[in-house]
Amino acid sequence: MARKPARKSNRPAAGQAPSTPPGDRDKIVAAFLELLAERQFEEIGFADIAGRAGVSLAQLRGDFASTLAILAAHIKATDRAVLAADFSDMQEEPARERLFDVLMRRLETLGPHREAVRSLLRSAQRNPPLALALNGLATRSQQWMLSAAGIEASGPRGLLRAQGLAVLFASVLRTWVHDDDPGLARTMAALDRALARGQRVAGLLDDLCRIPARLCRLGSRRRRRHDDSEESAAA
Repeated sequence: MARKPARKSNRPAAGQAPSTPPGDRDKIVAAFLELLAERQFEEIGFADIAGRAGVSLAQLRGDFASTLAILAAHIKATDRAVLAADFSDMQEEPARERLFDVLMRRLETLGPHREAVRSLLRSAQRNPPLALALNGLATRSQQWMLSAAGIEASGPRGLLRAQGLAVLFASVLRTWVHDDDPGLARTMAALDRALARGQRVAGLLDDLCRIPARLCRLGSRRRRRHDDSEESAAA
């Protein structure tokens, strides 16, 4: 009697996490943002996210290790949406104007998630570890925004710029979440003022970054004079 062919199992091999289809990853992020708009960050559990997204806990764990990881995925998606925009017509504009346009584009992208952002800002004010983690995510993100604006974002000086821009943008977000004007007049004014302050601080930071190099050159000249004096005395 012929044996029936073995049925192919769809179950993952032992020790292998079940894979989540790409569309389910987006559903997980969307579910998290919906929950964040309704409650505090600290109150959102994995079971809540999985239930809202319509996935199993195993699927959720296969893609995201924490709620911060889900938030990081949202921030990355926002970065990509901004970077996909065409900023070629701004190349001749001053750096401040280019950065203004890039950050306004970011706010437009965040528009559907205003309540989630408002909730996250409130939680960060009460939760220093969360605020610290968010700062790390924001600084990395702002390095990409600086690059989109054609502003150097690499090296120690670029990291300083990105950190300053992360703080600056967070202050603008606090205005934006309460700005009901469709034209975002208050937000644009706040962003313009913040960039003006940031430009002055950035100039000061650039000067400070040049000081160590000048000190090194000064020390090198002093060492050469000292060596020349010793050689003259020995002669």
